[in-house]
Amino acid sequence: MTFTEDALKGRVAVITGGGGGIGFGIAKAFAAAGARLVLASRNEERLQGAIKEIEGMGGEAIAVQADVRNYDDVARVVKTAVGTYGTLDVMIANAAGNFVVPAAEMSPNAWKTVIDIDLNGTFYCARAAHPALKDSKFGGRFIAISTTRALEGWPGCAHAGAAKAGIMSLIRTLTGEWGKDGIRCNTIAPGAIGDTEGVKRIYEDAGRREHELSSIPLGEFGKTADIANAAVFLCSDAGAYVAGADIVVDGGRNRGRASPIVTVPNK
Repeated sequence: MTFTEDALKGRVAVITGGGGGIGFGIAKAFAAAGARLVLASRNEERLQGAIKEIEGMGGEAIAVQADVRNYDDVARVVKTAVGTYGTLDVMIANAAGNFVVPAAEMSPNAWKTVIDIDLNGTFYCARAAHPALKDSKFGGRFIAISTTRALEGWPGCAHAGAAKAGIMSLIRTLTGEWGKDGIRCNTIAPGAIGDTEGVKRIYEDAGRREHELSSIPLGEFGKTADIANAAVFLCSDAGAYVAGADIVVDGGRNRGRASPIVTVPNK
């Protein structure tokens, strides 16, 4: 699916973790829909590759190297966006960290690292972007990337599951506080997205690919474009009345994990 070339025309968006994976997928969709972009990441090389590809498709984007664990870095990204383009209309808090380790074996530093990137980084993005989003003539949009595993538990990834649960709670609070400022705050909860390093590392490399596929009613992994389409919708005029929502894009996986239907034979 593609949106019209002017669906996001005039809007400026910051995307953290925009150099690859879901963040870059969102960036490409936003560029195709007419948005101007500021991509942020710790990896300068990946950023420059992403910018080159965006420009190659006729989009407009700049790169800012930044670590979302550092509030000053995030504030600098926002300042650069406003200084370059004169506005900031969309903030996508996408940067995340995760790795598989049982809770009983998890070091305090491992816990802190993921919480810092996922939860603290999301709050820093929201806090730094608030003044500019409040001034957006389109109505500001703040989107955080979550997961349904935040609600159901995530064995092997307690740190990421807890961080994402915190993000969902944060978005609910921001919706109540910032709605009066015209800022629409929502989460997008991806399922297993096949063209990402996360699925390769957590499922494929661990020999769990078929097991994971068996839990998805649609029977296939998603694509970064699926998440990007949800983001474009939320940030376009079509999503103007959506706030405080958790948009689940997982092929039905969160329902597939429910208890199976038991058929009772007729007597």
